[in-house]
Amino acid sequence: MSVIDEVKQRSDIVEVISQYTTLAKAGRTLKGLCPFHSEKHASFFVYPEQQSWHCFGACSTGGDVFTFVIKKEGLSFGEALRLLAQRVGVTIPPRATEETDKDKNERLYQANEAAAQYFHNLLINSKAGGQARNYVVQRGFKTKTITDFQLGYSLSSWDDLKKYLMQRSYSETELSQVGLVVAIESKGSYDRFRNRLIFPIFDNRKRILGFGARALDDSAPKYINSPETPIFNKSSVLYGINLAREPIKRQDRAVIVEGYMDVITAHQNSFGNVVASMGTSVTEKQILAIKKLTKNLVFALDADAAGKEATMHGVGYENTIGNEVKVIILPKGKDPDDVIKEDAKGWQRLLNEALPIIDYSFNLVMSRLDLNTAKDKSLVEERLLPIIAEIKDGTHQYHYVEKLAKSVGLSTRNIERDLAAYLARRRVMKPPQESTSKLLPSTTNICEEYCLALLLKYHELKARQSGLLIEYFENSENREIFAALREIDDPSLLKNRLDSAIWEHLGKLTKMNLLPDQIEDKFTSCILNLRERYLRNLELKKGAILASEAELGGTPAELAKLNEQGTKISAQLKEVFSQKSRGGKEQKR
Repeated sequence: MSVIDEVKQRSDIVEVISQYTTLAKAGRTLKGLCPFHSEKHASFFVYPEQQSWHCFGACSTGGDVFTFVIKKEGLSFGEALRLLAQRVGVTIPPRATEETDKDKNERLYQANEAAAQYFHNLLINSKAGGQARNYVVQRGFKTKTITDFQLGYSLSSWDDLKKYLMQRSYSETELSQVGLVVAIESKGSYDRFRNRLIFPIFDNRKRILGFGARALDDSAPKYINSPETPIFNKSSVLYGINLAREPIKRQDRAVIVEGYMDVITAHQNSFGNVVASMGTSVTEKQILAIKKLTKNLVFALDADAAGKEATMHGVGYENTIGNEVKVIILPKGKDPDDVIKEDAKGWQRLLNEALPIIDYSFNLVMSRLDLNTAKDKSLVEERLLPIIAEIKDGTHQYHYVEKLAKSVGLSTRNIERDLAAYLARRRVMKPPQESTSKLLPSTTNICEEYCLALLLKYHELKARQSGLLIEYFENSENREIFAALREIDDPSLLKNRLDSAIWEHLGKLTKMNLLPDQIEDKFTSCILNLRERYLRNLELKKGAILASEAELGGTPAELAKLNEQGTKISAQLKEVFSQKSRGGKEQKR
């Protein structure tokens, strides 16, 4: 039995979900208000016998205990696995591929927590922290804000923090590993942060990964951060995510700014969906972290930074998050901190007027060239075609083909021809990649695994998977693999997208022996079988709920709505049966 299966067997879904919403008995099921959206009438059902859940309301989705924790907590599969394993007392064996030992990492988190408490106490209570207290008061930060962000102060002394933590059993080696002290060869170590305002940097599980620090004198640089450590990677972290996670989910929008002060001021003024990239270029890892919470993303960077981000990475952000990304146009010379302090309503207005990031890129490129000259028209096309070429959604891409055509005074057909020529040149220049995928024998959920095996080996099938929904995969590992496959074009990158706990399962899939005949027909048959199973399960659940509601005296309106939904499911099943009888071919309309 795999560790994933063991965690599933020991995790009672009713017990887990009851921590987030109140469940009431409804026949052989339990129901309650959906924890993922606001509602007055319960549409969220839990099935103890199947250890599954389903929302028949706005969410219209469901899954097992893993999918619930992932969706509710905004975690990756691996993070959810480790959280549930900890709850039920299952030990996840370390892997040789992992760089650090879990117990050692836990000590590093604890060291950071102890340091943060030390810094915070100095800011609030010490005489030495007076200058830092005056600074945060001048910035307009309230006591609650200082506490929420656990702001602190580091003494100007050589090694007071080191002495304090070593008295609490942390070794000099551990403090060096986590970046709190700087080692000097043969001469011991000293505190990294001295006479600075301290910003603890949390992850979405509220663990302290590292620190940012602002100088309170003329020291350079003005800001420094913890170095790369076993638990801190600056390119993967968003400052403020621990406080912003729930507001982002609730508002279904995230705003990325540059600095600590921008985030703190935003949150103090009730804009809780704001996080910061801490002055670095926004990375794919940060975008993926946001994607777990929302697909609506807005950048609020200074003018130069926003322009650079938009032109260099705009389409990549949209492809990663799967939605249009927007940019706030800030007043010249001002950052979000300034704007929000001066006029909170003005900040909201800027949010509402944010431009799509590709439109911003268009405007930026065209504003620097003279469209009355043939030379600059050619330059506009030359600079914008690569951006358009990266857009994956066909309708979205065609919109910008039309926009470019109009801007440079050419026909849409001419731009389409030039785009096709650009893509052809790029294909010629790109070296062919050898496929490393092989394929597999299955264990449980045979149809799911066979379907994934086909996708893994025959990458061209990806173009035919439009009818394959992630909800069709009941097995959590299979669902994770399918979700990752949808996001990438190069299968060799798949393993990097998956938690190491799934690698063994992926290995089995990639070793499956598949006969190379009638591949497309087999794939279509798989999709139909998975859809039929999904609809049958949904029909059974809906029938059980209908019987329960009738027995408990549900209102005529509620019963009629359930009956209507059941009828739709039956109609969809008939469509599947009809398609199967035609050999999987779509009916001509």
